[in-house]
Amino acid sequence: MLFISRSYITTEANRTGLWRFLRPRYVEKTSPCSAACPAGEDIARVETLTHQAQFKEAWETILWENPFPGVCGRVCFHPCEGRCNRAEHDEAVAIHRIERFVADTAKRNGFRREEAVSATRPERIAVVGAGPAGLSFAYFMVRLGYGCHVFESSPEPGGVLRWGIPLYRLPEEALRHDIAHIEEAGVTIETNRRVDADIVTSSSYDAVFLGCGHARSRRIGCDGEEGSGVIAGIEFLERIRRGERPSVPGVSLVIGGGNTAVDVARSVVRLGGEAVIVYRRRREDMPAFAAEIDAADEENITVRTLLSPASIQREGVGYRMTVRRMTVVGVDDDGRGRIAPDGKQYEEIQGDRIFSAIGEEAAEDWYRPPEEGDGVRRFSQSVMAVPKTGPVVFYGGDVTTETNSVVHAVASGKEAAIAADMYFREGVDSIDGALSRCRVGDGQSLSMEIYCGGPRSERNPHVVVSDEINTDYFDLAPRITQPRLMRDERVQGFDEIDLRLSATMAMQEAGRCFNCGICNQCDNCFLFCPDLAVVRDETDPQGRYINYDYCKGCGLCVVECPRNAMVLIEENDDISCEETEDE
Repeated sequence: MLFISRSYITTEANRTGLWRFLRPRYVEKTSPCSAACPAGEDIARVETLTHQAQFKEAWETILWENPFPGVCGRVCFHPCEGRCNRAEHDEAVAIHRIERFVADTAKRNGFRREEAVSATRPERIAVVGAGPAGLSFAYFMVRLGYGCHVFESSPEPGGVLRWGIPLYRLPEEALRHDIAHIEEAGVTIETNRRVDADIVTSSSYDAVFLGCGHARSRRIGCDGEEGSGVIAGIEFLERIRRGERPSVPGVSLVIGGGNTAVDVARSVVRLGGEAVIVYRRRREDMPAFAAEIDAADEENITVRTLLSPASIQREGVGYRMTVRRMTVVGVDDDGRGRIAPDGKQYEEIQGDRIFSAIGEEAAEDWYRPPEEGDGVRRFSQSVMAVPKTGPVVFYGGDVTTETNSVVHAVASGKEAAIAADMYFREGVDSIDGALSRCRVGDGQSLSMEIYCGGPRSERNPHVVVSDEINTDYFDLAPRITQPRLMRDERVQGFDEIDLRLSATMAMQEAGRCFNCGICNQCDNCFLFCPDLAVVRDETDPQGRYINYDYCKGCGLCVVECPRNAMVLIEENDDISCEETEDE
């Protein structure tokens, strides 16, 4: 007969945690996608909430850092996906598709942000330009308790979003919804109101933000350009956005390699013409988004590279453009090919019209920030000028960002807002420290939630790398296939190409996210703890806590955490975010 000893009293008095010399802790860290996002969005948290069908909470999480989720979900070039750890497992998560889904769901269901902020600060703030930089600055300043008045010379707000991006990429209703939310937050926008340079010296305001962007096309710089009738690409796109449908039969030559050039060429096709893009560097050097270039290929747009315009001549009702052949002689600092003329080789290209889309510049000199001088401070995405008299002036958007994109414009507006708030509250010398404290991970991105002391401010700045993810818990799963119009359908008009995702598709794609460094309450720590020391508690911000009276510090919970949201430290260490950075 086998006798097994049995206790008739509780063993809770045996506090086995006294044996411990290592202590597990919940320490959320930073996902690489968030560090790569110029707007510093809390992407891992957004994916977690979306997967759990908490769509309103996901939308509100985005709005902490970016007031344009519907816009950026469509036109952002999503550098976040280039840093996605999932890419080393199978394929990167379609982050921008999920952002668009969340924004569209908010629009369709009439979500409203419950948190209302009233103007409590006495300073008066003026914003010149209702583009993405100006509206972002105003939005964040209102969130910080300031009153903001935006002046816009056009009949509608939006800047390049309203007049420079074709409808097949950015439908008007998506833009209007994002702007409506900005206005609901308390931003006043006055359209058809042009201001002059006197505003930067006006005594009526304590601060002025200039976010006028690039609105004037640059000259090509070749013989025969003057008086030849070359059409500015940005003006052509604006005419279409205003409702016009210009006649463009035959072949249109589009000079340039950026998004404006590709948008002009794709718009020409939708108006019934043919388009040829002429670019002076290699195809891989084109600054246009890769997805847009691929779409141009699908729409039978010809892209001719290593050709630089030398002269333009009118020939009958059309044009003859002489181009010089170029060759690559090295690599520039930005990684693009360094080009030079390939001897004296020339070529002639015939076209019915020529569009110039080699880039834009500020329309007025006073839109640009001063290069140097007393009181001028340059940050990563914006510039601040503190004069001896008059309002402090902030510059943002295209004139201060190296990459002219919507999300970089948002980043510049946020950075300037944080700088302005610190300037008014604590003085100019406090700005650099504040910007440093609210950086996301190891990059230049800033978090407004961190700046305001929200839960994200408790997160460790350490950026989780792929080797720190326990991929045993993640099956291989293909990236979602974006439903879109067929080629023959899309070129018939300006309807949006990318179709709406279903909730099931969005949740499934969000479920592919590793949620790097973020606890999504998967319960692995609870299930694997041999001492039952992990206690579920809905009142705890983490949703659980460790009862150290019984935790022996075996570290099993840390090893089995799929997302690296825990650390194991020596007992009695007073751990801080900085101390756990290399855990």
